[in-house]
Amino acid sequence: MNDAPAHRRATVRQALERALLEEALTLRELSQRVGVSEKQLAEHLEHLEKSLKSRGLRLKREPAHCLACGFLFRDRQRMTAPSRCPQCKSERVEPASFQLVD
Repeated sequence: MNDAPAHRRATVRQALERALLEEALTLRELSQRVGVSEKQLAEHLEHLEKSLKSRGLRLKREPAHCLACGFLFRDRQRMTAPSRCPQCKSERVEPASFQLVD
């Protein structure tokens, strides 16, 4: 009999998928829920995004934005949060959030 919690029996990608079906989350929030570093999660999200297409799901990305000037990182392809705003150079950047949608 396996006494591990249910979230520990699932793979990282299964745990990510389950969490992202419930609500939109940032990498930091996902890291806390899944128990994996943000850097590793970025790699898992990239793979998950590709594998979801075959099942009719997609990873919706709400882009990061600068809290100082409002710059929206629309064209950013990387999953990780930007370190500063290219427009005003502020480091007050709200990270992107992710959610699974059909």
